[in-house]
Amino acid sequence: MPELPEVENVRTTLERQVIGKTIDQVIVHVPKMIHGLPADEFVHMLVGQEIEAVRRRGKFLLFDLTDCTILSHLRMEGKFRVYPETEPTTKHTHIIFHFTDQTELRFLDVRKFGTMQVAAKHQEETTNSLQKLGPEPLSAHFELAAFASKLKKTTRAVKTALLDQKLVAGVGNIYADEICFEAEVLPMRGGNELSDAEVAALYEATKKIIGIAVEAGGSSIRTYENSQGKKGNYQDFLKVYGRTGEKCLRCGGTVEKIKLNGRGTHFCRGCQK
Repeated sequence: MPELPEVENVRTTLERQVIGKTIDQVIVHVPKMIHGLPADEFVHMLVGQEIEAVRRRGKFLLFDLTDCTILSHLRMEGKFRVYPETEPTTKHTHIIFHFTDQTELRFLDVRKFGTMQVAAKHQEETTNSLQKLGPEPLSAHFELAAFASKLKKTTRAVKTALLDQKLVAGVGNIYADEICFEAEVLPMRGGNELSDAEVAALYEATKKIIGIAVEAGGSSIRTYENSQGKKGNYQDFLKVYGRTGEKCLRCGGTVEKIKLNGRGTHFCRGCQK
């Protein structure tokens, strides 16, 4: 599933491609992808709307239109592409936004897990999807005191807490492993077991890892590409994720993989405590 760095890269590429375009037709081939209202109402609301901005909140893409905001979650395999209207569609093209300039924004999804919904303009934080999201890890709202207070009160594993979008928005499986490694903390330890120094290390590691990954365009582990079909580069810098059985780049130990609450989890016992 694309995490914050990947979704941010999609946002920045879409921003250059669709802002200022006006929707004159919407085609929905898979109505179940539209949440909150019938697909025909979704279509009716969007015709005639201009795309004014493309934003991101956690793992959600937000398209600000003239009178409303579209919230979209890519889930496992969702992709946005901009094509001329003459470009043939594929069988995995499920939603099409046709623009007055004869181009189209298409949503493709092999698994059909991606979602879209409409919110009142700039009122998306009141939706069920966003209202419980924690702070953005690269924003001034991500504060050590609040992070520490919540993390040290939980008996859940550190990694499980990092994946909780109410603690910090946008962190997923890949980056949770990398954050724990950077902070030298074992991912299976309970949050209430951590020292103040370890919590601070996790806080700083979260900002560092997410920041670097955003700059690298995210990680293309499987099928992720941005809206221009370009892959990210952060997979070239991963230190534990996907390196099971290899030597630890920090201490020379062996990278292990276990299942933690159903998620594949990578770490090094040699230098993570």
